[in-house]
Amino acid sequence: MNGEAQLLAAVVPPRGYFPDFLTPSQEGAEPFGLDVGMEALRDTPADRIRHELDLMAAGRRRQRGMRGAGGQDAGAGRLTAALPAALSEGRAEPLGRLIGALRSYHDAAVEPYWPHIRASIEADRAVRGRALLDGGADGLLATLPPMIRWRAPVLEADYPVDRDLYLDGRGLLLQPSFFCRGTPVVYRDPSLPPVLVYPVTHTGAPEFAEPGPWLGRLVGHTRSAVLQAIGNGCTTSELARRAGVSLASASQHASVLREAGLVLTLRHGSSVLHTLTPLGGSLLRGGAPLAMS
Repeated sequence: MNGEAQLLAAVVPPRGYFPDFLTPSQEGAEPFGLDVGMEALRDTPADRIRHELDLMAAGRRRQRGMRGAGGQDAGAGRLTAALPAALSEGRAEPLGRLIGALRSYHDAAVEPYWPHIRASIEADRAVRGRALLDGGADGLLATLPPMIRWRAPVLEADYPVDRDLYLDGRGLLLQPSFFCRGTPVVYRDPSLPPVLVYPVTHTGAPEFAEPGPWLGRLVGHTRSAVLQAIGNGCTTSELARRAGVSLASASQHASVLREAGLVLTLRHGSSVLHTLTPLGGSLLRGGAPLAMS
């Protein structure tokens, strides 16, 4: 591993607990994004960093005790120990190095795929939004992935350890994640804003049935196909490929559907993401409630 990868490996173990301060809440922040998150990380109090790194170190010691301590590269081991120790002392320099490593990793591993990642997340948000409008909070919670179960008044989730999290009158932020796998993720510290991170559906997402001929008569057969192609969210180039039309034609049809209130378009740099509005989803379903797989 290069130096920056080793820096990240020092504070992000492949399994088990990793510090909450690495994923700061952006509740109330505007705008959201990487820069806001990095500034929040930079402002983390030293005593909180120290406490959470101690928790991580304890978890690593338990894991080594269960499987033995062999097999670790000596240089990586020294760095793995050195960076948390320097961070625990509250010095700005090691925290700046960590933030630089996070930015470099983002540029190399996330940014090139961001349009697809964002499309998946926004599609999930659109589906949950439609479920909320169709069925209220109960309907929304019932559509979450199968590892999360709504049994009013308790939201149950598969989790590596047995724990209870009490909201005590606070709201719960549901955060879809492209990288979350297996089980949801929550903050270990119960005093932090309650957040439930769950995986987006990479396959088996809710599909819209083939629209009947009435929709083609209403909006035209091409726009009916475009509306169905947008489905759970896509970029303009993906829309053109799905609908079998040119890029310019896909953009024009999406613009008309947007003006009619059937499509929502979100811009990110040079890319745009199209998702159905609740009205567009209802029209495509023929007024039927949203069905989740």
